[in-house]
Amino acid sequence: MKINIYAILKPTTDDFDKIIKEFIKMSSKYAKVEVHYIFNKDIAKAQSIGDKEAKEVYTKTYLPLLKGFNVALDVLGKKVDTYAFSKLIEDKNEINFFIGGAFGFERDFLAKCDSVISLSELTFAHKIANIVLTEQIFRALCIQNNHPYHK
Repeated sequence: MKINIYAILKPTTDDFDKIIKEFIKMSSKYAKVEVHYIFNKDIAKAQSIGDKEAKEVYTKTYLPLLKGFNVALDVLGKKVDTYAFSKLIEDKNEINFFIGGAFGFERDFLAKCDSVISLSELTFAHKIANIVLTEQIFRALCIQNNHPYHK
């Protein structure tokens, strides 16, 4: 299984990244998990103009990456518990998670995804969302493989 996490975010090396890398490492015996931070001049320019322009550029950036099973993280997405999340990613060859930029997603992009979920009703900083997502991926993989981490 291959799991990609795409986030509109400037790459950094900080304590958040250490935690994310640790969950990726722990997941590696069950799946290949990779985080891809995407931030370029088009995104920076669009975000300085406004939310409509930013959302359009996020869609343009993410559309070529839609392959396999695609899941967008959105505050208006379906609320799932850990077991439902585990079922969601079960038996998939390639899963792509998309974390929007500061302005969220265009509804048209969300419609192109196979699933739209919410990690919480709270709003998280991108790095926190990445930590929560990578931990839940590890937890879901443990559930699927009868590993005791979840208990």
